[in-house]
Amino acid sequence: MPDTPAVVVVTGANGLVGERTCHALVERGAQVRAVVRRAGTAPAADGVTEHVGDFADEGFAATVVDGATAVVTTVHPMGSDLQVQHEVAVVGTPVLARAARDAGVDRFVHVSTAAVYDRSPGVGDVSDDSPLVGDDGGDYPVTKRDTDAALAEVGGLTLVLVRPPAIVGAGPTSVWNTLRPARAAESDRDRSTSPEKSWSWVHVDDLAAFLADVATGAVASSDDPDAGPVQGGTTAVVVAGEHATWRDYLGTVCEALGVEPRWTDEAEWTGRLVPARARSWGWAPTVDLPAALAEIRTGLQR
Repeated sequence: MPDTPAVVVVTGANGLVGERTCHALVERGAQVRAVVRRAGTAPAADGVTEHVGDFADEGFAATVVDGATAVVTTVHPMGSDLQVQHEVAVVGTPVLARAARDAGVDRFVHVSTAAVYDRSPGVGDVSDDSPLVGDDGGDYPVTKRDTDAALAEVGGLTLVLVRPPAIVGAGPTSVWNTLRPARAAESDRDRSTSPEKSWSWVHVDDLAAFLADVATGAVASSDDPDAGPVQGGTTAVVVAGEHATWRDYLGTVCEALGVEPRWTDEAEWTGRLVPARARSWGWAPTVDLPAALAEIRTGLQR
C-alpha cells in the first residue's frame, strides 16, 4: 500500500457500481474525485469530491486527473443504440485514458464485462485469457470488446480490464435486481430461457472491493499477470461469484413476482466463469449465491 493517500478518479460515480466503489475507496483511506454529469448526484461522503463534466472532453479530462494516482471507469450506455455506445465507450473512454497517461497516473482500472468472451453453446469454462466474441457477438459485447482494445492501444498505463458478469445488488438502477425483473413481470419473452443456461454473476459490493483494492495499490504490480497487474501493460481479470444457472436466477425472480418462467430446451452455454486471476490476487467474494438470491427476492416482494 502507498504511504500517501491514493487519489482516485471514479467515472459514473452516481451509478450502482460507481457509488459502491467510491465508498469502498473511502474505506481504504483514498481521496475520491467523483465524476458525474449532473450536479448534486455524487455520493455524499467524507473524502468524496464531486466533479461535474464529460470525461470525453479533453479539457475536463486533463483537469480531473491532474495529481491523481488512479482512475476507475464504470460508464457504459448499456441499452443505447450502437452509435451511442461506440461514441461514449470506444471513442470517449480513451480520451480519459490519454489524459491519465499524460498526467502520470499509474493505474487505469476499467470496468469491462465478461460478455466480451465467447460463451457460445458448447464452449466450456471461460477464464481471464479465453477467446473473445466475434463481430457478430451483439452490440454490447462487441462495443465493450472494442473499448478494451482501444484502451490497450493508449499505452503508458498500468491498465486493468476488470470483467464482471451480471452485477447484482439492491438499487433502483440495478439491472438484475430491479430493471430486468420489471421486464419479466410484463413480458413472457423476458422470462423464457433454458433452465440449464449458465448465469454468471457477482455482487456489487464484492466487485467494488476488488476495484478499490486494485486502484489503491493493495494489489501490487508484477511481471506475472497471475500475481498482479502487469506494470505498464494490460491485464484482463474476471471477477465472478460461484456458478449458478438461469433456473436459480429466473426461478427466484418469477417466484417473487408470482409468475411462471417459460423454460426452453434451446442449446445454451453451460460452462463456468472462472475468476482464477482475481483469486490469485487475493480476492474472494463475501456474498454467496443464497444471499444474493435472497436479496433479489426480498427486494421484489416489498
